[in-house]
Amino acid sequence: MTDAAPLNRKDQHLDVVLAGRGRHARDAGFDRVHFVHEALPDLDHDKIDLGADFLGRRLKAPLLISAMTGGPTRAEAINARLAEAAQHLGIALAVGSQRAAVEGGAAGGLDRTLRRRAPDTFILSNIGAAQLTRGFGLDEARRAVEMIDADALVVHLNPLQEACQPEGDRDWWGVGAALEALVLKLEVPVVVKETGAGLSGRTARRLVDMGVAAVDVAGAGGSNWGLVEGERAVDPADKAHAAVFSNWGTPTAHALVDVRRACPEAVIIGSGGVRNGLDVAKAIRLGADVAGQAAGVLAATTISTDAVVDHFQLVIRQLRTVCFCTNSANLAALRRAPLHPFD
Repeated sequence: MTDAAPLNRKDQHLDVVLAGRGRHARDAGFDRVHFVHEALPDLDHDKIDLGADFLGRRLKAPLLISAMTGGPTRAEAINARLAEAAQHLGIALAVGSQRAAVEGGAAGGLDRTLRRRAPDTFILSNIGAAQLTRGFGLDEARRAVEMIDADALVVHLNPLQEACQPEGDRDWWGVGAALEALVLKLEVPVVVKETGAGLSGRTARRLVDMGVAAVDVAGAGGSNWGLVEGERAVDPADKAHAAVFSNWGTPTAHALVDVRRACPEAVIIGSGGVRNGLDVAKAIRLGADVAGQAAGVLAATTISTDAVVDHFQLVIRQLRTVCFCTNSANLAALRRAPLHPFD
């Protein structure tokens, strides 16, 4: 039977994020990016095409609901609402870590019922890179994919969180080699994401050269998982250790520019501090193929599927207006929209 401690930890994570604690001291960098306004657009607002190609599938909007989790009871409701909303909106969904479910604990909605709620949705399963040298290998990755009939697998990188978590996995020797072996053998595309501290162009290049299908920069500006662990820590020394990393990481806007420059051919997800449709537009302009959001929609997941749908419909409406006011008929045009000079 799976130890209850990891499940309790997941609930603590949700409580910290929902309370607005554990956020980066710095922003994601989007507020320093400004589009040049087009006062005379030659477009029909309602006919702007927001469709995006993502790993062989066409999304109705360039949006990925990023990984969220929690203890089994809360996670089941959250995952159900996210799946139903993603199906309704035609956007992608990445689930939270499946470690507990793979190890035999409560699934938290991470089973075939998820696919039944979202039969047409591009779904990504999720495991941690740190576990790849601790008994999680090809068989466990396949199980994570199969249990929700996923289209791809996310492997998340969270060294800061593991270093700040009292019970964290801190020995990462050999993780890169284990990840490369998994990428070569797994039958579905592998996406690698950071978890709030950002990917550098150099690391992204290494991952793409391994054969990773997409990278998620997951930059600084949203939840800071080092601080989240500090919030749930009991030992004052653990809290003090985590506190100094409040400003750690590469802001999302900077990470996108760096990764796109290093990997011009790559599929890139822009997440980390994405608050609204304007931030989504800026992420696309700076190099993302799609934008991901997690904490920004978390409150809506505690209410209803309709609340999640309403949240993303507003994001999509805002994105469409950015396209309209930059004379961008589609996302390809948005990627060329003029920007005011910025740092």
